[in-house]
Amino acid sequence: MGQKLQETIDNYLKYQENIESCSPLTLKAYRLDLKQIFDKKLNNVYEYAQIYPLAKENLGIWGHLCLSSRNRKIATLKSFFAWMFNQSLTESNHSHQLVCPKVSRKLPHFLSVDEVLSVMGYLNGPTPQDTNALYYRQKQKTLFLLLYGGGLRISEACNVKWKDIHTTERRILIRGKGNKERFAVLPESAIAQLSEFKKLSSTNSSYVFGDKPLNPRIGYKLIQELGVAAGLLTPLHPHALRHSFATHLLSSGTNLRTLQKLLGHESLQATEKYTHLSIDHLARLVDQTHPLVKLKLTS
Repeated sequence: MGQKLQETIDNYLKYQENIESCSPLTLKAYRLDLKQIFDKKLNNVYEYAQIYPLAKENLGIWGHLCLSSRNRKIATLKSFFAWMFNQSLTESNHSHQLVCPKVSRKLPHFLSVDEVLSVMGYLNGPTPQDTNALYYRQKQKTLFLLLYGGGLRISEACNVKWKDIHTTERRILIRGKGNKERFAVLPESAIAQLSEFKKLSSTNSSYVFGDKPLNPRIGYKLIQELGVAAGLLTPLHPHALRHSFATHLLSSGTNLRTLQKLLGHESLQATEKYTHLSIDHLARLVDQTHPLVKLKLTS
């Protein structure tokens, strides 16, 4: 028995929202991807077995995209067809027939310790006399310390509530991707900054940055302007601070499993991209201790 393609997609999206607890942004991406691949055929009636050949026929529309974008969109299709199979709508799991192109792994951009010190030097500089300027500076400092001090994603930092901050234990309850909860541990300086910022903020506000979550675009702008004001040579963005948090912890001896928990990664593979730091650390160690280096210095 046939069903409109749009109805099948709607049921899939409801499953992702209600059972898998996907975020609104993820659902929006899924909806767009499926709309693109099935083009103007959403209101046509199809047998379930016809849907996979239809999608495969249209894969060429994403041919002009970069590999990472194509990967994400094909991953949407794989998820859709895996759901159809699990719901017993199809006899075969067509997700296994879709291949994601291999993408070369890029090393994450992160700040050096000196660059972090430059930013903190600016934030701890002369106090602005203007009330609005002072509040803006304190807002930047608070957001910076949540991102770099706790390794939070920008969306997580923007949604922090005062009630979720446990000052004594120096931890914050974070709701990450898929509404998964974890605790982020902050340095004492970050906890102290939160207390200082609360004095400047409305005592009735539920969220750290106001009566509602801070718009991530505004958060991005706050961090970008902070990088410029601190004199950094490359543009600063929120995710670079999360990468810097991971980079500096790992290079100081934190193991991958601990880092995985702090970052809220579901799999260890997502955390392993930071292992390039171990190689940097080993290179410095060789330079400092290898006999050949010492021999060169004394010759």
